[in-house]
Parts: sequence; C-alpha cells; structure tokens
Amino acid sequence: MSLEKSKSVAELFLHRVAATPDGEAFLYPVGAEWKTLSWKDVGGRVRAIASGLRALGLGDEQRVAILAGTRVEWVLADIAILCAGGATTTIYPSSTPDECAYILNDSGTVFCFAESDAQAAKLVGKRADLPSLKKVIVFEGKASDDGFVIPLADLEAQGRAHDQKTPDAYEAVIRAVKNTSLATLIYTSGTTGQPKGVELTHDCWLYEGESLAALGLIKETDRQYLWLPLAHSFGKVLECAQITIGFSTAIDGRIDKLVENLAVVKPTFVAAVPRIFEKVHNKVVAGVNEAGGMKLKIFHWAFRVGREVSKLRQEGKAPSGWLAMKQGIANKLVFSKLKARFGGRLNYFVSGSAPLSRHMAEFFHAADILILEGYGLTETSAASFVNRPEKYKFGTVGLPVPGTEVKIAKEDGEILIKGRGVMRGYHNLAEATRETLDSDGWLHTGDIGELDADGFLKITDRKKDLIKTSGGKYVAPQMLEGRFKAICPFVSNVVVHGDNRNFCSALITVEDEAIKKWAKENGLEGKSYEELAGHEKVRALIQPFVDQLNAGLPSYETVKKFALLPADLTQENGELTPSLKVKRKAVEKKYKDLLDSFYTSSLVA
Repeated sequence: MSLEKSKSVAELFLHRVAATPDGEAFLYPVGAEWKTLSWKDVGGRVRAIASGLRALGLGDEQRVAILAGTRVEWVLADIAILCAGGATTTIYPSSTPDECAYILNDSGTVFCFAESDAQAAKLVGKRADLPSLKKVIVFEGKASDDGFVIPLADLEAQGRAHDQKTPDAYEAVIRAVKNTSLATLIYTSGTTGQPKGVELTHDCWLYEGESLAALGLIKETDRQYLWLPLAHSFGKVLECAQITIGFSTAIDGRIDKLVENLAVVKPTFVAAVPRIFEKVHNKVVAGVNEAGGMKLKIFHWAFRVGREVSKLRQEGKAPSGWLAMKQGIANKLVFSKLKARFGGRLNYFVSGSAPLSRHMAEFFHAADILILEGYGLTETSAASFVNRPEKYKFGTVGLPVPGTEVKIAKEDGEILIKGRGVMRGYHNLAEATRETLDSDGWLHTGDIGELDADGFLKITDRKKDLIKTSGGKYVAPQMLEGRFKAICPFVSNVVVHGDNRNFCSALITVEDEAIKKWAKENGLEGKSYEELAGHEKVRALIQPFVDQLNAGLPSYETVKKFALLPADLTQENGELTPSLKVKRKAVEKKYKDLLDSFYTSSLVA
C-alpha cells in the first residue's frame, strides 16, 4: 500500500497508522509469551511518549538518547522522539559510563531513555559531568527520589495529560518537522578512539524506506525478525523500512534466544551479521560430526547435491531430471530440518555490517537458504547496495539501491557514494566532514572496491586500519595497542587483529632487556628470547595486563586470545617502517597460520 508523500519520518508514521490501523505492527516477548501491538496501538503509545517529552520541555531538534538493547520500547521511544520534533542519539548498552558521558555531552542530549536501573546507574554516577542532561526515563526501573530518573509509564501519563490540554499540539509539531531536520545522531568509532557523531536527516531515512520499498524485496504481508542493535544503522534502517512498507516485526534483541525465537515467530525475512551465520554453521557441522555414522554420510551427500544445485542457480538455471530428484531427497532428509530451525517460512536472510565469506553464503545456499549480502555505512544511512533474490552474486555486495550513485576513484580504487542517504556531516567535526564528504557531494567510504560488468560491487580492501568484526562492530586497533603499551612494562610491540573475525586477538612481543631482567629474578636466567616467549611463566606474567586492558573495554573490543611471538618485530625483517611503525599487513601475513588457529572451527569441506 502506497502512503501519502511525507516530508519527515514522523509524518510518514502518521500516515502508516492511518493507512493500516488494525494491521499487526509488532510482536514482542513478555516472559514465555509473545504479545502483539497493532499500528493503532503503536500510534497511541508513541503519541503519549512524544507528548510527554514536549511536556518536559523538549525543543525542536534537541537530542534525546536511547541507552538500551533491542526491544519494542526502543522503537516506540525513537519514533516518539521524532514525533516530538527531537533527534535521537544512539548509545550501545555495552558502553561504559565514560563512553556514555562522552556521547551525551558531545551530542548535547537533554533527555535519555535507559533500559533498566543498571543502565540508568551509569548516567546517575556521571551526573556531575552531564550538565545538559535533565532527566532519565527508564523502560524497566524505579523513579529516583530527586525526580532525575522516572519510569516510562510516568512519562506516558504526563504525555496523556499534556495531550488532553493541548490536543492539536502533537500533529502541529509533526507537521513542522522538515525533511532537512536532524533525525538521528549515530556514533561510530574513529581511529583516535573517540566516536564521531554521524548526522542523518529525516530525508536520509525517507530515502532508505522509499528505495527498499521500490526494490520489492519486502512486502506488507511479510514478517521480519529483528534482533540487530538499533543503535547501529543496520537495525535502524529496517525500522524505517517497516514504517514505509507496513510489514510486521517480531522484536527481541537477546542473541541467545535468536534460533529459538525464529522457530516460534516464523519470519519471512531476517537481517543478520556474518557472525550469526558462522554460529549456526558451526553448530550444525559440530552436531553432525558428533553424531557420525550414517547421519554424517547422509549430511555430506546432501551438501554435495546442494552444491550442484547452487551452482546451477547462480547461473540462472534450475535443476532437472535426476539432480532435481536427488535435491528433493536431500531436502527431505537434511535441509528441511535446517530450514525448520528458522521457522519454515523464510524467503531469505539479508547480511550486512561486515563482509560475509563466500564459503558461508554457498554453504547456506546449498541448503536452499539464500543470503543476500548488502553494503553501506552509517554515513550512508546503512543500505547502499544489496543483492536481489532474482539477481545475486556471492562474493559481492550487490547492486546499488535505487537513487544511489557510485564511482570508483581512479587514484586508489576507493568507493565513492552519492545520494539522499548520505549524511549531513559529522557532528561538531567540520574538518573530518570535509575529509570524508567532498564539495561535489561524494562520500569517500574508506573502502577499496571494484564494479564488475553487470554493476555488482565487490569490496576488495579497507583503506584504513579500522577493524570491523564479523559482528559488525568497529574497533580502533591503534587505540587498544597504545593502551596496552601504557599499562604493560614488558611489551615491545603489539598488533591487535580481528577484521572480519568474530573477536579480537593480539600478537605481542616483549622487550628483550626487560624480560631478561625479569627472567634472571625468576629462575629463568640464561634462556633465549624465543624460549622465554614460549614459557608458561612469561605468559602468566603478561596475562594480567591483558585482563587489565580488557577491564575497561566493551566486550567486542576485548582481546580474547593472544600469543607471544618468538622474536621481536624489526625493520630488517620488513615488520617495521623506518619510523618504527608496525606494518600491520606484513605481520598478519607472516603469522597468518598462528592467527587462523585462534579462530579454528569445523568447516564442511
């Protein structure tokens, strides 16, 4: 159903509620049950929250933060902020109090929604450092004695009272929001360790919703399962697509419940990051390997058949004859069981936020489960490229979404993107904005890529050293390396690794003089550098410093495994530059087998 043309996400939401008031908008868990909200229900709650924010004094384009995991209240709060004329600042629930304080101060946030008392406590503890923050609203929690923290139910009650006194104010505020108004500030990590606030306007999100609707990938009758962090642009873009198209969303951010929930809510499409596919893959393979015997033989036979079928389908052909018959048997014996784990109604997965390995895409495709990989940045409102069900190529991120322009820089192969989805700029960072967004409106992505003859984009390299884990989180390795050097007196060099991996690891070298002095004092005198690096006592010496580094970091930045190298890095061996900077790629290439061993898992041959 097409909606009336809107000039803001808030106005689009009004049109959605009016167009399909009785349609199912959300399913969300309450204990062991799933509750539902119609669009009319959502409209009522959003109006109460938005009116409550205006009653508290929220002004146009003032920032309101959300510090919470993925849950239905996150979406209600976000839409309400926009309908109150404000702009949403996103904060990951894993953020430390210091990280929260930085984002809140940099954004000038005046109110913050928090998921629980524990999340609110991060802000209460930093209150003296948060001069602009007036109030914290908790989804699940208690009011503070001084009124600084109030429950969401109290805010909604204030909103309903305010609405009764000024019944025309709610829609008047919405009508006043412009397409150029700030809608969202999403903070991304930079190489310095301080995150940058990406300014995305209402038009950015309207464009994304319109483009995804135009592709026809998702229909009003579809059901999405949404677990992605809504503080991330990948999750946020799906919220805007839902308002535009009107499909239903089952929402629950608990990753440990993901597979269990899929079987219950039976979605038709799911967006995920590569790490989820890796987990499912490894669990499936481990299970059949453990079972062994005939079950293992049947599994391998089925996947041999599936790969033959996959190859044909990638060429635009369909299996026939004996192969089609074998596929039917393979589906009945093996693949149907895997598809049942996902609810049995799945049309496809969408993968984004980090590169998906071709091996993983082809494994699932062999099982008749299609993963459509896409590509975008926070700076482009997430969705810039995506493969289509009828037109896809594994190993690529697909074709541009309608309205997105792309070109490859002749000088270095950098991918440049232009379109309505491109950010307004970095908040309070004019120079960084100029470095990334040129005068002609082209966004310099920092990724290297190439376009094939059919227009499919392939990402070939990353221009900068920023690590992006397979879970879609950015990590600045130099920042971690600098911190480690600051706390460990024995370290010489450290290389943090983890790009496209599911966690961070590190290669560490110790300082020759310091470690040999320690060895003399600890009964290891006379041993060579290599012998010391391989000794359990030396590893036990370094471990507490790694633990100390990890203690102040969000989980996705922590170093989960490390190794002490048998020799220090040198300029002579091509591991350091003349200015003694580490040549990251050279070191990773030299110790590739060691790094791979950190992430070893069973794979189907």
